[in-house]
Amino acid sequence: MNRLVRLAPVLLAVSVISRFVWAFVTPNGMNLVDLHVYVEGSAALLGDNLYDYTYSTQTPDFPLPFTYPPFAALLFFPLHYLPFSVVGVVWQAATMAALFAVVRLALSMVLGDDRAAEPRWVRIAMLWTALGLWFEPVRTTLDYGQVNVFLVLLALLAVRSSRWWVAGGLVGFAAGIKLTPAITGLYFLATRRWKAAAFSAVAFALTVAVSFAALGHQAATYFTTLLGDAKRIGPVGSVWNQSLRGALSRIVGDDVGQGPLWIAAAVIAAVLAVLAWRALDRRDHLGTLVIVQLLGLLVSPISWSHHWIWVIPMVIWLVHGPLRDIAGAKLVAGYWLVTVTVGVPWLLSFFQESIWTIPRPGLEAWAGAVDVIGSALFLGWVAYAGRINSQSVRRSDAPDPHPSV
Repeated sequence: MNRLVRLAPVLLAVSVISRFVWAFVTPNGMNLVDLHVYVEGSAALLGDNLYDYTYSTQTPDFPLPFTYPPFAALLFFPLHYLPFSVVGVVWQAATMAALFAVVRLALSMVLGDDRAAEPRWVRIAMLWTALGLWFEPVRTTLDYGQVNVFLVLLALLAVRSSRWWVAGGLVGFAAGIKLTPAITGLYFLATRRWKAAAFSAVAFALTVAVSFAALGHQAATYFTTLLGDAKRIGPVGSVWNQSLRGALSRIVGDDVGQGPLWIAAAVIAAVLAVLAWRALDRRDHLGTLVIVQLLGLLVSPISWSHHWIWVIPMVIWLVHGPLRDIAGAKLVAGYWLVTVTVGVPWLLSFFQESIWTIPRPGLEAWAGAVDVIGSALFLGWVAYAGRINSQSVRRSDAPDPHPSV
């Protein structure tokens, strides 16, 4: 391990270079389909038809529409004036840098700022980044040119900030780009950071107001017609969708929607999350944040595999966090490390007849629930381990009933 730590800068450089080689040499390494949607879709603002735009050059089976809030289009709009190849390379480099920042922040939340800034831990952050670049959520984020790593970084910065207006502003801004970071507002409510929670709603409302002021009916189309339309985002039953709805639909053989089966599963997920939350020390900001984010990923209608960037802070917490010595920590971390390194949804994608076909063989369907099963494993273990740890702390703090004389 010490030798790996010493070689961390070299290993990170090799990983980054290899990632760029992968991008330029492999057939789909630089397809950047989602970045095309961001850039070219935002350019459709000029034609007053943002939500009529679709990109199908490399996705003929599913022409990709612009599915993000109109505020995102305003942010991405300047990029269409640059050569797309330049935007693509810079975007990938920035995503890798943001991943390193995510790892550094996660370690700081676990170890404290001073310890995390020590040279050894900076090198350990380099190792995690070198490895994380090849985890499936990051691989697919880089392949598609997605925005997920930046959104995770904004959420971590928000939670770490003691200023309510900074914390709430960052979350509201991130939700204005893509709705999923709004779940972080639940973290503020659960930790009784009322001002941050309220201001996150205010900041999001400001992004909506700016969108209406700048785009008029295009913003109205999104918020009155398209918001919540899961089918427009993509095929719910595809193995790439790792939400509860996606996993249940593949197992049942039909889209379960938000019917009784989904409601029951969502309630179970919420109960597990609450039990896990209550088992942790309130000062464990990373552990509690990961719990909230996992719940958001589970109950969202669609959580593509590249949405699961939160696996990286989760595994860092499991390996370096306060419960790392409790039985089962290495097992849970190992489950996630293996499944995201192999890329189970990616592997199973070769066996699905079509992204639109929901029914599939039982073994394939259950294997396609890999992230849901892993989330249940994590939340259940945290609920158990947190209580074991609390009991151990109470025993160690209790006075000796037979003090020595």
